[in-house]
Amino acid sequence: MRRALSYILWPLIFSAAVAATVFGMEMGHGVLGFNITYLMLALTIALLERAMPHEKAWLKNDGQMLPDLAHTVLSKGFAQVLITFMVFMGIAEWLAPQGGGYWPVSIPLVVQVALGLVVAEFGLYWKHRLAHEWHWLWRFHAVHHSVTRLWFFNTGRFHFVDTVTGLAVGMPVLLALGAPRDVLLLVSAITAIIGMLTHCNIEMRNGVLNYVFNTPDLHRWHHSKVLAEGNRNYGENLMLFDQIFDTYFNGDYRPPADIGISHPMPETFWGQVKIPFTSQPL
Repeated sequence: MRRALSYILWPLIFSAAVAATVFGMEMGHGVLGFNITYLMLALTIALLERAMPHEKAWLKNDGQMLPDLAHTVLSKGFAQVLITFMVFMGIAEWLAPQGGGYWPVSIPLVVQVALGLVVAEFGLYWKHRLAHEWHWLWRFHAVHHSVTRLWFFNTGRFHFVDTVTGLAVGMPVLLALGAPRDVLLLVSAITAIIGMLTHCNIEMRNGVLNYVFNTPDLHRWHHSKVLAEGNRNYGENLMLFDQIFDTYFNGDYRPPADIGISHPMPETFWGQVKIPFTSQPL
């Protein structure tokens, strides 16, 4: 039973969260509906992590809950405020009043969202890859990779510079192409949903989904200390560009439980915010 459940959990949770987001949009409460959905998603994942963890060792407190929460509030909170402002407070309508421009508004919404995910993914993939290959960006991204366990609570552990540079390569492209409000919201919501799922500590088997989406299976490799495993799987939502640019990796053995970075990271939130601007090695 547990094994069978591990195969259906990812698509079940993902589909339910997206459906709940769409329902909220249809009721005229897109942002509120998504926030409620996201909180319910977090609660569901938190319970499942205790019931069927991928790594039992990752259930132990690493002393980083306060810094993780502070990063989430600063980085992801800022991102949501910015996206909400752009999408719902007139910026998107001012740039593209009815959608349109170069955007194919006449095709079904589900196809538009899929297209939006692919378009945004190109910039997100290269930004993420550069954050590993260009040392200046890595200093900020290392804050995220300094975690020693993966679980839902550190999904939002990103330095604010890392978050801002990520925002700069996704949403603006969709806006410039004239993607309508519903597409912008759903692409943002799906990115947040997949983000929490990829970091969860739940025993999941994703099979063929690993070739399409960024899954917990793949993201655990991405957090490996072994560069041949860790400098792979850069996709935010989709694995399309990892497949194209030969950075896809899914080993036929169990991903390492010992994750993190080679240099020490300050224990405090403010220490983690400041260290990329110092000369300390990362």
